[in-house]
Amino acid sequence: MAPPKRKTGGRVTAAGTRPTDKRKTTGPAATADHEGGATQHHYESGRYTAPTAKYMGESPKWVPMLMLALFVVGGLLIMARYLFWDSQIPMVVGMACLLGGLYTATKWR
Repeated sequence: MAPPKRKTGGRVTAAGTRPTDKRKTTGPAATADHEGGATQHHYESGRYTAPTAKYMGESPKWVPMLMLALFVVGGLLIMARYLFWDSQIPMVVGMACLLGGLYTATKWR
């Protein structure tokens, strides 16, 4: 029979407090205000959540429109090559448009 697994963890908050209690932090971890003193921060929990980077926001409206336009133009050029032309140029341009649409799709948030 296998021995029981070790239990890890334990109390992560100070004795006499609850995880939902507001926490005040001062000292070296706090940022200084304009007067040179320490600023007090009030958190709902003890966990730090980093601010969201500016580039992680929502994409501009032109990104999905460009993506769809590249897909449509690429598909139409590939179909037009088989219907109207005997040259490979529309096929190459159509594939480039499809790849551009895929690249634009990776930038859409």
